[in-house]
Amino acid sequence: MSKYKDGSFFEDVWEVTKLIPKGRVTSYGAIAEYLGSKGSARMVGWAMNASHKSDDVPAHRVVNRKGLLTGKHHFGEFNEMQSRLEAEGIIVKENQIQNMKEVYWDPNIELEL
Repeated sequence: MSKYKDGSFFEDVWEVTKLIPKGRVTSYGAIAEYLGSKGSARMVGWAMNASHKSDDVPAHRVVNRKGLLTGKHHFGEFNEMQSRLEAEGIIVKENQIQNMKEVYWDPNIELEL
């Protein structure tokens, strides 16, 4: 992980996102905090939006802190984000993850710097 020295913030966000296991989700804010940019959740969202050109970044696994699928409109097809999450066993109802406590993955706990 570059921590911006050799790479961009977006690239760092994408690298963290690639580490989220299938069937788990994290929040924009958790990624920002992990990268030492607490308060930059919106920038993480911009990075997720920009990642749609790359199939290897599982952007569907990044949601807001309440489990809302706030980035769903950036996926090409209607309910694509929800469909991808449900295919991994995540329960989504009315654009919100229902089992957030069970599936939440915090890079600040799961990864060591």
